[in-house]
Amino acid sequence: MKHLLFSNSNKIFSLLLFACLGLTGVALFFEYFLSLQPCLLCYLQRFCVYFLGLISIIGLVHSKKTLLFFRTYLSIALLSILAGISFSARQIYLQSLPKELIPNCAPNLSYLLDTLPFVDVLFMAIKGDGNCAEVLWSFFGISIPGWLLMAFVIMLVYLLWALIHSIDIHSPIKDR
Repeated sequence: MKHLLFSNSNKIFSLLLFACLGLTGVALFFEYFLSLQPCLLCYLQRFCVYFLGLISIIGLVHSKKTLLFFRTYLSIALLSILAGISFSARQIYLQSLPKELIPNCAPNLSYLLDTLPFVDVLFMAIKGDGNCAEVLWSFFGISIPGWLLMAFVIMLVYLLWALIHSIDIHSPIKDR
């Protein structure tokens, strides 16, 4: 199993990219086939997944580079995962609030971007709104941000293990 998941840097970034593509496919399925409208926190979580996929592609392109590059890409990916975890946890918190404590709903993202500066929209998205507190879909009693939180935690553990053992994984002596 260790050889299958951690044999070289290409496998690390390929599995990470595959996970990002799967998460993106599920998000697009929910939005376009089930007609579930994403909230502001959903967009931030998606951005974390997209950024993670981009880092995976760059890591694949630079897979033959030095150990420093490998560790740098893993560290940037970890930061993206940590941001995704915080956004997912924030949305789960908003979903667990009683109705009287739920913040007011905000207009849709396109309207906000047209009328407010980007930084204000970003802070509003991080804070979340009433739309973020609505549970649109659940499976086994776990909402979408709960499942995404689990995916982020699994990727976090995977990348932490890869970072800790990066010398063994990215050794120039090994066959690729």
